[in-house]
Amino acid sequence: MRDFTSVRRIVVKAGTNILSSESGVDMERIAAIVDQIASLKEMGYQVLLVSSGAVGLGAKALRHNSPVVYIAMKQACAAIGQPLLMSAYKAEFDRHNLLCAQVLITRSILNNRRSYNNLRASVSMLLAMGVVPIFNENDVVSTSEIGNVFGDNDRMSAMVASKIDADLLVLLTDIDGLYTSDPRKDGNARLITTIEEITPEIFSYAKGAGSRFSTGGMRTKLLAADIARKGGCGTVIASGYEKDALTRIIRGEELGSYIMPEERLHQRARWILNTPAEGRIRVDDGAKKALYGHKSLLPSGIIGIEGVFGKGEVVAIIDSSGEEFAKAVPYFDSTEIEKLQGHRSSEIESILGKGRKDVIFRPEDLVFTESAGL
Repeated sequence: MRDFTSVRRIVVKAGTNILSSESGVDMERIAAIVDQIASLKEMGYQVLLVSSGAVGLGAKALRHNSPVVYIAMKQACAAIGQPLLMSAYKAEFDRHNLLCAQVLITRSILNNRRSYNNLRASVSMLLAMGVVPIFNENDVVSTSEIGNVFGDNDRMSAMVASKIDADLLVLLTDIDGLYTSDPRKDGNARLITTIEEITPEIFSYAKGAGSRFSTGGMRTKLLAADIARKGGCGTVIASGYEKDALTRIIRGEELGSYIMPEERLHQRARWILNTPAEGRIRVDDGAKKALYGHKSLLPSGIIGIEGVFGKGEVVAIIDSSGEEFAKAVPYFDSTEIEKLQGHRSSEIESILGKGRKDVIFRPEDLVFTESAGL
């Protein structure tokens, strides 16, 4: 039996394959998921739902049966499908006298510290009032061309779980979990029930893509689990077709594959770790050693700047060979740091003026990625 007695906040991700049918919304499946969420809430848990299906539902409403490839078509399908999806959820939550709330986000909302804190505050208020937030990527405006796309709801759910301090992420899909090989082709395939660390060998078992309307597959689920585990959140990958899967999982039944969490980082550290770098700062060997010794970065240790970034934005820290080993949030923008590189801290005021910090960033503004395998 798994021990989830310390779990209080749960993120549930429901995949496209288990939510839609040939005729549109699979109301029986949605009803079953909502029934289980209602049971979890009665047991005292806070539950957030990340739901796929909007693009697929929109495509089916348009009678578009081929894969949705073009961005404009995907956005149109999402615009049509999103109210259909929320209408289905609202009807089911109404049966339990529960309120649900739609939360549409893009990657850029989580990347920006201010908008992220605003989102975090509003979600916390919804949970405190007993509301079930239903997250989805805002596909109507989210595009890879402008860099604000998650790519799939698996990883989005992991980022939500990590950044709102969830204790458990449950990825409901159409397969039982991670097998050592394809169980449909290999009679010796073995379900891996517990994963302590996501190694290259574990990734090698993840093959296959999602349906024609989904973007996920087992590999994206492992990538999501890796994000969650670095945030101190465990992950269960299990079949959404299994009866009462959510309540059975939380009671410790060994359904699916459980990826164990690492020790939870501080919330700010998790934000830094999971936010894409806007640029890179190259440091010399002495500065790298000092950073590992929990020292601040001084301008004298900087040997190069790459990219354009503002102060307070996340940047990658690379060594003299170009290898990334950390992420940080500097007190200066890229233009200012370029002026300061190689100089002493005592020269900062003469170069940039009075009232400026005497270091580029302090230890609390740094998270090491090398040890995290990034």
